[in-house]
This record gives sequence, structure tokens and C-alpha cells, in this order.
Amino acid sequence: MPDSKLMSLSTAIQRFLPDESSVAMGLSLESLIPFAAAHEIIRQRKRNLCLIGPISDILFDQIIGAGCVRQIKAAWVGNVITGSGYNFRRGIETDMLKIEDHSNLTLAMALRAGAMGVSFMPTRTALGSDLFKTNPGLKTMTCPFTADRLTAVAAINPDVAIVHVQRADKYGNANSWGNLGVTRDACLASRHVIITAEEIVSPTLISADPNRVIIPGFRVNAVAHFPWGAHPSPVPGYYNRDHQVFIDYSNESKTAMHFAKWQDRWVDNISGHHAYMDFIGHERMAELAIKHHVFSEPVDYGY
Repeated sequence: MPDSKLMSLSTAIQRFLPDESSVAMGLSLESLIPFAAAHEIIRQRKRNLCLIGPISDILFDQIIGAGCVRQIKAAWVGNVITGSGYNFRRGIETDMLKIEDHSNLTLAMALRAGAMGVSFMPTRTALGSDLFKTNPGLKTMTCPFTADRLTAVAAINPDVAIVHVQRADKYGNANSWGNLGVTRDACLASRHVIITAEEIVSPTLISADPNRVIIPGFRVNAVAHFPWGAHPSPVPGYYNRDHQVFIDYSNESKTAMHFAKWQDRWVDNISGHHAYMDFIGHERMAELAIKHHVFSEPVDYGY
């Protein structure tokens, strides 16, 4: 059997995410956002990161506010429930951040190319848009078969992909369900993969549901057990979105001084999932926990 890849989240971030890394996060759009990992990145004062993701909600804004980021490759950065991400906005207005603009589809195509090991993917999207003005990874090309004008989207190969899943085994095999977005392609395109999981389960349970294996264990470098590691985003089957946290964050990040106070309370003085769960409060966790269960139909893998 392979060696166990279980380790603390702090060890995983320290070992596999050095300064100057490019890191893909928030890959399932508005669910399964790895906030616990982002907070550990902030606590370790990582610097000059390039963040890659489609719609990361307030995740990217938090890492930017902590001074960890030099570049963004994304389709959108902000606060879905209120609009603007104030740290991101300050970074752009002061030229502290470099931005590579994408649509959701061009980012997906770039990661797909990276996952396939090819230098680009052809597509019809973005033709006639202004994305070409700010994104050097977009070029026009002529199809060698039809002579049609196409967009060539350059591959993106992140140094690290960080994903939150419902369950994983100690070898890195992980089950995830719900809206997966670009998670699978990002994991396959990345040089390293860090998984945070609501539950650590037996390999037998993972292999009993093979179609939900989001990434095979041999491609994973670290697994960290971190219940509520995606809060305040939702995790299908476990807990709902905590809307109030997003609203409060908007008010608590309007200035750099306000954000520093938020970071001190939400990040710097909290370490580990037990401390975070105590911080949320068991009453609030009970309110957010899934109560109306909708189970999928069992399938037969017999032979």
C-alpha cells in the first residue's frame, strides 16, 4: 500500500506552497470553497502568489487583503452576495495587482489544456471581446481543417491546486459531488494537489463510489482533515451557505484598517478545525447543517 498522505493543513501549506507559487482555488464556483486553506496561507504570511480560479467569492479578496498576492488569473473577483471585493478593488486601483482577465470558459479551456498536456485549446469563445487586450494567453488562429477563425487559449499549469471535498481516504483518493466546476481539470493540470476534507474515510468506501472520485490518490500530495473547512460557502450534503458571513465581511473589509481587524479576529487568532468550529459556534453550525436530505439513487457496479 502507498504511504499515508494525511497531515495537518499547516504542514501541507508549508511544504507544498512556497512563496511565488501559482495556486488554483475556488474551483467549484460558489460551493466547496477552501476557506480554511486560504486562512492558513494568510497565517503563514505567504507572499507573491498568483491566484487562479473562475469565481472564488470572497476567498481571493481575503488573500489579497493579507498582502499575499501579486497576480490574479480569474473571471471574477468579489462578493457574490454584495458585489465589490474591496481588497481586490484597492489592489487594482493602486497597481499593486496584476490581472489576467478571463471568462469562465477561457479559464476552463486553459486548465483543460493543462490537464491534457497540450500547449493550448482551440475554441470559438472570446472572439471580438476585449479579453485579448489584457490576456496574453489568448491568440487568434486559423483552423487547419476548416480555415475558420478561432481563439487559441494557452494552457495554465498551476504549481498547486487546493480543493475541499466531502470525503477522502488517507491516500488522497477523494469523493466529491455537487457543482464541481473546473476542479478535476485543475487538479490534473497542477504540479501538486492539496485536499481538505470534511471526513476521512476508508479506501473501501471511496472505491465503492468510483464515479465520484474527483482525483486519484497518486496525483495528490497532501490530505488534511478539516470539518467545516469550506465555511461560509456550502458543502453539498453537509451544510448550507452562511449568507450572513458574506454580508458582514462586506462591511468589515471596506477599508484596509477594517480588514486588518477582520483578519485578526477570523484568521490570525484561530488555528485548527476545533478552534474554528468553536469560533463559529455549535448553535450556528446546527442552523446551517443540512436538514432536508435528498439522496441519490444507488447504482450497481456488479459483474
